[in-house]
Amino acid sequence: MRLLQRSEAGDFSLVEFVGPVPEYAILSHTWGSDAEEPTFGDLVDGTGKSKAGFDKIRFCIEQAAKDGLHYAWVDTCCIDKRSSSELSEAINSMFRWYQNATRCYVYLADVSGDDSTDVLSDFQRSRWFQRAWTLQELLAPRSVEFFTSRRARLGDRSSLVLDIHSRTGIPIRALQGSPLSLFSVRERMSWTAGREAKREEDRAYSLLGIFDIHMPMLYGEKMENAFRRLNKEIEESQDVSSAENMEGVTKEKMVEEVFTWLNGPQNS
Repeated sequence: MRLLQRSEAGDFSLVEFVGPVPEYAILSHTWGSDAEEPTFGDLVDGTGKSKAGFDKIRFCIEQAAKDGLHYAWVDTCCIDKRSSSELSEAINSMFRWYQNATRCYVYLADVSGDDSTDVLSDFQRSRWFQRAWTLQELLAPRSVEFFTSRRARLGDRSSLVLDIHSRTGIPIRALQGSPLSLFSVRERMSWTAGREAKREEDRAYSLLGIFDIHMPMLYGEKMENAFRRLNKEIEESQDVSSAENMEGVTKEKMVEEVFTWLNGPQNS
């Protein structure tokens, strides 16, 4: 795992850990255009500071320091996406990385917290709730804290649980940390309703940790095939409850329902 390490001067650099990793904070956010986000290569070359996304990285590092943490992980720059094998390993590890983080900071780029706006209404309308990857980033970590684009803390998953439940339809007990295995496959799949991703296959790949599944990434296979592979892995795992089997939910029926949820509106 590769982390950002903060120096005493306030700068940061990439450090790689093969074995145990120190405590770290992790960032959850919505991506801008590829040109706006600093990459692994940018940090290695010492460039990218002029990119709009650099402010999010600095926010994460500085907030972590306030919380007594010297390391942080940010997906835009801690993964070398030029390597398909590293990207595949990272996607399969992502849920665990969020789960093991000491703190998760959600940076809401479209919520300013300006006095002239209703901040909780802006929070519920945030684009962050529409992204595929942010589902696991909401559910996996022990601690999830929400910040405006001005770095003002709105609250955490506990204090905002009713607002999050209202926005997403995810059961409160899931938001409060109950094991995801207690929820049926069909229910967990329904949480994907209306969520989007830049690459269509990511709508399936972003759910691997939700179902404790590992599988290779095959970009170009199209969303339908990615979900069929995911469903097959779930079927072959211990994750399909006997209750679901008794309901006669066939593989074809499950895939059909998933596509309905994917194409339907998200709770609002």
